[in-house]
Amino acid sequence: MTNPSQNPTGPTPPPTGPAPYPAALTPYPTAPPPHPSTPPPDPTGHPYHRLDRTTGRHRWWRAWVGTLLLGVAYFMAILVLFGVSYGLGTALGAPELPDGGADLGPLGNTAMDLVSIAIALPLVLLATLWPARRPVGTVTSVTGRLRIGWLGRCLLAGLLPILLLTVTAFLLPDDSGDSGTWVGWRSFLTALAVLAVLVPLQAAAEEYVFRGWLLQAVGAFVRSPWFAVIPQAVLFAAAHGWGTRWGFLSLLVNGLVAGLLTIRTGGLEAAIALHVLNNLLAFGASAAVVDGLSSDETAADAPWSLALTAMVADLLYAAIVLWFARRHEPQRLSTPGTPPAPRAHPARTA
Repeated sequence: MTNPSQNPTGPTPPPTGPAPYPAALTPYPTAPPPHPSTPPPDPTGHPYHRLDRTTGRHRWWRAWVGTLLLGVAYFMAILVLFGVSYGLGTALGAPELPDGGADLGPLGNTAMDLVSIAIALPLVLLATLWPARRPVGTVTSVTGRLRIGWLGRCLLAGLLPILLLTVTAFLLPDDSGDSGTWVGWRSFLTALAVLAVLVPLQAAAEEYVFRGWLLQAVGAFVRSPWFAVIPQAVLFAAAHGWGTRWGFLSLLVNGLVAGLLTIRTGGLEAAIALHVLNNLLAFGASAAVVDGLSSDETAADAPWSLALTAMVADLLYAAIVLWFARRHEPQRLSTPGTPPAPRAHPARTA
């Protein structure tokens, strides 16, 4: 009787041909992932003045080259604007100013001065794109955008300090020698409409240059907020000209307050609100009197009494904004970056 477990034809011959690969193995190792062209973004959150470090593209030369290109581009834009204003004045038959420009009248000249500063805003955004090579929103706030709600709260915080500054300036004696004659409602409202459009752009442009680009350019190399804030504050005060010592000190305090609030609140909103309110008050007061807009005085020429009042108003504004910040807690640090996931490569088969 044959055992069914035995093969009646004899032993089974061994299999011929190459043995198959086990299912869990591959014949060739997978290719290594490509070397990244740029370092991954920093996985930690950073304060506003250190945002250049968040993208992983920081290089020591980017801030220097960007500042140089920003200055050259601004100089060229000023030349173009000067040519446009001169051509417009010639077409209108306007007389020439002592510096060679066209005299477009007090309001027209003031408008051209404001535009000449406002054109720096798009140039800062372009410098942020290149050579800084980061999103333009990173020069606005740690969230990458303008926080409209927080900007509104900062404008509300500035009402009391600006009221204090307005009342004090009205009560102080006027040593300028101006007559202070009322300009009339029609001229005043026309000037106010022009100022309401251009002053916010001019004020924002200055903030994007000093509290934005310069603050972050220095902050790319230093961690201390003070080391990042002091240089831009000095340059901001010097940019207004050398007037009285008290006027320079007032501008220096304003730059320090605006810079520290920018870092503390994570964006330019607080600095922009303070600058807009201050300039609307100054230009509005000048527009209310005859030839007020023709004056070439700046905040650097303020007497000690007005400069001291302005410093008190800035500190009061900072206290109110910080109180708002404790209650509403605006984002102070950038959102931590997520390192890129390694790309999977399919296994090669024979």
